[in-house]
Amino acid sequence: MERYDFTKALIAVGICLASAGAGFAEETEWSYDELRGPGHWAELTPENLACAEGMQQSPIDISGEVSARIPEITIDWKPVGGTMVNNGHTIQVNLPSGSTLRRGEDLYELLQFHFHTPSEHHVHGKVYPLEAHFVFKSSVSSSLGVLAVFFEPGERDDTFAQLAAAFPGQQGEDVNVADADPNGLLPDSLDYWLYEGSLTTPPCSEDVDWMIAKTPVEVDPKDIASFTALYPMNARPIKLPHRRFILSSF
Repeated sequence: MERYDFTKALIAVGICLASAGAGFAEETEWSYDELRGPGHWAELTPENLACAEGMQQSPIDISGEVSARIPEITIDWKPVGGTMVNNGHTIQVNLPSGSTLRRGEDLYELLQFHFHTPSEHHVHGKVYPLEAHFVFKSSVSSSLGVLAVFFEPGERDDTFAQLAAAFPGQQGEDVNVADADPNGLLPDSLDYWLYEGSLTTPPCSEDVDWMIAKTPVEVDPKDIASFTALYPMNARPIKLPHRRFILSSF
């Protein structure tokens, strides 16, 4: 799929390229259930063909990684939240412009973040109870970068607790979380694994630089339960790596 068509497809399904003020979009064409779940995504519309035919699909199990001198991640996120919406597939926080991630010469602008349970990526077979995806758009193209952060039960994380207390309970509902700081959801270390993959939701487009943080973030189990009460399972099954390299920072 060409980058221009890829961008249009993202907009069509209400993924991150919509503006933060776009609010809720009708998204009933796919789900995680038996009838319209991951095994059937490619059948729902021709735009979803990559969900079945793609050879660089995500998520994957992080294993067989190769140590490499990959660039460090540098975060410059503004300490402001945005609008949190229940979009029918997850809880997503759409953010105003101005927050960036830099990896070497690559600069990305943070668009939104959202959550999956259980974790979509596995690490040597280990599954975490929750995974956050921070979604970025390249500053020079329409390609995306996603920073994935695992969450595990432990000490309370103030930022996640603040969000959990305000999770919109109804599909289409949104709330203002302008005082929520996304920096509070980051681990202490930004050592990471890097691989080339796809969106984990339709249209499963293969134009995503995946950065998987190695260090999980501890959050209160009660706050995880607040999410799973709304979405007990919204994770795509693991896909085959198909000879892709998984690079590991030192």
